[in-house]
Amino acid sequence: MRLLIVEDDEVLRDGLVVGLHLAGFTSEAVTTVAEAEAALEMGGFSGVVLDLMLPDGSGLDLLARLRAGGSTLPVLMLTARDRPHERVAGLDGGADDYLGKPFDLGELAARLRAILRRAEGRADGRIAWNGLVLDPAKMEGEIDGDAQTFSPKEFILLRALLERPGAVLAKATLEERLYGWQEGVESNTVEVHIHRLRSKLGAGFIETVRGVGYRLAPEAAKETA
Repeated sequence: MRLLIVEDDEVLRDGLVVGLHLAGFTSEAVTTVAEAEAALEMGGFSGVVLDLMLPDGSGLDLLARLRAGGSTLPVLMLTARDRPHERVAGLDGGADDYLGKPFDLGELAARLRAILRRAEGRADGRIAWNGLVLDPAKMEGEIDGDAQTFSPKEFILLRALLERPGAVLAKATLEERLYGWQEGVESNTVEVHIHRLRSKLGAGFIETVRGVGYRLAPEAAKETA
C-alpha cells in the first residue's frame, strides 16, 4: 500500500515514513496543503495520513475539497487537539478515522489496515490466493499449510500483486511501490525480491511475462510449475 503522509513536524514525519515502511507500507511525505494537493493530483495512493493543522491551511479544508471532488480515498486524520467536537468535525467532514497525538505507531498501522480493508470491501484482515493465506498485520502467511514470514520489501511486492491478481504489473510499477520519491532505485531489486518470494511460495506462484512484468499465476499454472 502506498500512502501520502501530510505532516509538517519533521521528526514525526520521518518517524512515520520509517515506521510505516516496517509495517509494510510505502509512504510519500509532504508538509503543506499545497504540496498535498499536487501529490494527490499525480495519484497512485491507497490512502492518506493527514495532519489537522498545517502551515498553509487546515487539513479539514483539504479533506473537504477532496470529498467535494468525488474522491473516496481513505483518509486518517491526526491532530494534537484531540477534542470531541474536532473528531466529530473530521469524521463528518469525510475522514475515515481519527487519531490524536501522541499515538502508538502500531495502533496507527492497524487503523490504516482497517480503513484500507474496508475500502477494498473486505471484512477479513487476511488475504487468500492460490493456497496462500496472508496476514498483513504480521507480514506472515501460510502457503499450502507451510508458515512463511516476509521482509517489508517482500511483503510490499506481494501485496501489490495480490491487489490485482489477474493483472501484469510492470517492473516500474513495482519499483514505485518499493521506493519513495527521495530514495534511489536499485536496478535489480525487484528481481531479487521476486526470486526470494518464489523460494518461499513456490517457483510457479509468480509468473514473469517477458518484456512486460510480473503477475500471480492462476491455479493451473501453479500446479504444473
